Amino acid sequence: MHTGFSIETRGPGLIEFTGRVADWVADAAPEEALLTLFVRHTSCSLLIQENADPEVQSDLAAFFHRLVPPSDDPSMRYLTHTYEGPDDMPGHIKAALLPTSLQIPVIDGRMSLGTWQGIYLFEHRTRPHLREVTALLR
Repeated sequence: MHTGFSIETRGPGLIEFTGRVADWVADAAPEEALLTLFVRHTSCSLLIQENADPEVQSDLAAFFHRLVPPSDDPSMRYLTHTYEGPDDMPGHIKAALLPTSLQIPVIDGRMSLGTWQGIYLFEHRTRPHLREVTALLR
């Protein structure tokens, strides 16, 4: 069984979509399965992260911005792929460092996430995008 999720972004940061995935898994009603999520883009990532305190998401975004600043930052002058804007190549680097797919066990018809875990799309580009995530239950 498979489906897709469209996620609108408004710039860099983490967008939680746990509820949408949980609703789809509940409708599919598998007793036991493995859920695979895969983002179909090269400048964003998928994460399982804490969803209780929004400071976690803002701190992660700030950390990765500091780790990989825009290509117009003097520390990034070695980059050659710069014609798509100062956020493009840094977005590809962040996506190379972070997962673009996740696997989550489904047991008794529910995702086996921990109490404070949520599923996030991590947008690395500065302008809005429509991102597509493919979900597969096996």
